[in-house]
Amino acid sequence: MPTYVMLTNLTTEGRKTLKNYPGRVAEVNAEVEALGAKVVEQYITLGQYDFVTIIEAPSEEAMAKVSIEMGSRGTMTSQTLTALSAERLAEVL
Repeated sequence: MPTYVMLTNLTTEGRKTLKNYPGRVAEVNAEVEALGAKVVEQYITLGQYDFVTIIEAPSEEAMAKVSIEMGSRGTMTSQTLTALSAERLAEVL
């Protein structure tokens, strides 16, 4: 299944939500899965991005759906990158 890296920043509203309800992260991950994708790993980071999330989705279209749905809520902004494992790169070369 294709892998994607989602780099996320919380908006002011998103930070308030997370502070008041830390369990929201797990709920959002379940919502991502309900949209047909799978959260493989997720990290809270310091620096340019608040979260780095590794997601598997069946297609670019499915990942676009996740990205648009999550972004439409106004609690975060994101950038999504297609990821290819080093092992897979060696296979295709």
